[in-house]
Amino acid sequence: MPSAILSAHLNSAIRNYALLFVGSLLFHLAGTWSLPLVDRDEPRFAEASREMIQRSDYVVPYFNNHFRLDKPPLTYWAQVASYRLFGENDFAARFPSAIAAALAALSIFAWGTRVGGNSVGWWAAIIFTLSLQTFLHGKAAVADMWLVLFVTLAHWAGNELLRDRLSPPADETSNIKHQTSRWWWMFYVSLAFGFLAKGPIGWIPLATVAATKFFLLGGRLAARFKFARGLLLMLAIVAPWGVPALIQTHGQFFAVGIGRHVIGRSFTTMEGHGANSFGVYLVLLPFYFGTIFVSFFPWSIKLPWLTRKLSQDRDKIDNYLITGVAIIFIIFTLIKTKLPHYTLPAFPLLALLLARRLAPEKSTRFLKKCAVASVSIYLGIAIVVPSLVARFFPAYDLFWKSRDSLRADMEFGAVSFNEPSLVWYFRSRVNGFLTPLSNTHAANFMTQAGPRLVIVPSSLAATLFPNHPADWKMFSTSGFNIAKGKHGDLTLLLKPD
Repeated sequence: MPSAILSAHLNSAIRNYALLFVGSLLFHLAGTWSLPLVDRDEPRFAEASREMIQRSDYVVPYFNNHFRLDKPPLTYWAQVASYRLFGENDFAARFPSAIAAALAALSIFAWGTRVGGNSVGWWAAIIFTLSLQTFLHGKAAVADMWLVLFVTLAHWAGNELLRDRLSPPADETSNIKHQTSRWWWMFYVSLAFGFLAKGPIGWIPLATVAATKFFLLGGRLAARFKFARGLLLMLAIVAPWGVPALIQTHGQFFAVGIGRHVIGRSFTTMEGHGANSFGVYLVLLPFYFGTIFVSFFPWSIKLPWLTRKLSQDRDKIDNYLITGVAIIFIIFTLIKTKLPHYTLPAFPLLALLLARRLAPEKSTRFLKKCAVASVSIYLGIAIVVPSLVARFFPAYDLFWKSRDSLRADMEFGAVSFNEPSLVWYFRSRVNGFLTPLSNTHAANFMTQAGPRLVIVPSSLAATLFPNHPADWKMFSTSGFNIAKGKHGDLTLLLKPD
């Protein structure tokens, strides 16, 4: 290929990647600065990252001065870097998820281009980006988008390692060894970072590759994937964090992070998300096959059509993508703890399946209408809704009402309302940690020496503090406790000295 043509192709590719990345990033960032962090996971991640900085300990995360062993550290590290750039605020806590979502869109675009051409790549990335669950989690200060990014990269690399078996291209068969080397590295490095993002669930692509080999391809793939070397590479990447974390926590990181939050979620319901009895568990088995029509909206309206199309005609690449989707849905269907976003790692595969079928059929009218409508609605929600609902977030509203009266040396406690958002917002001005209090201990807490504040249900304020000193300040709010799904009235009493 002449150098001028090659240069034009390169410039076009760079333009496409830059346009997609910047557009996706701006889309996900819209409104992130005006919506308070949503209890409970967002403020837990955000505060744990802040406490990493305060402790200068980037191995073991803490929340409210206690171990937070729920998740590996990748999201915390990303938030720490974001805090260095933007300060410790809601926008900075959410910025890394927007970056991860934009990078995931780039990965889908590149993968789609290789398996279907430029049009498939563009539409697969757009379908993924404009799915409802992606819209929500691309703005959330949690670990899910980093998991999606690295699971997608590993699935893509697995596809490339199987490329000559799935759809052998005539011009590449002589160069298989050279081509597979870089994909081998990408496969195992992505698996390692997937683990650092959210634990063993990041290894789902291994199951996809194994199932594809066993059910669809047959033959020996061990020489291609070099599993023993790959596992050693994964361990070498994870170990510099994992070994010190296990030593510092005396094994608790494994016992809690793996034992409780992986195995525990599989066999028990956590935080009320799932079935508490075997009968309800059976009833909830189709849970994700129903929620997908909301989570993958608006593209989910085409899923029945896609199912019919794939049942009539599909190639080996389709089979690989279907296998990945099926494994994700089966795993989370069998796990007792259930939340709609758990199947989010399947969305890149679904987007590719849909784009591969719609783009060649010239269904651009449907795609463009859905894309324009989705962008308009989502941006409208992201820009308008946060400013309307912010005052109904109790911790956020109380903080902004009292912030000018807060001092760094204050102690603070709460009765009945101990949501993580209290810790996140009030510790931006107060150095101490939240003390959970009972009704009987609240009054004693406020009689102790030094400036302090307590947050109580408004109905208890007059009962617990009937004759509080005149110099105490009082702030009240009425809001909605999202974590518990109920309305609440809260009062903050502040003793200045």
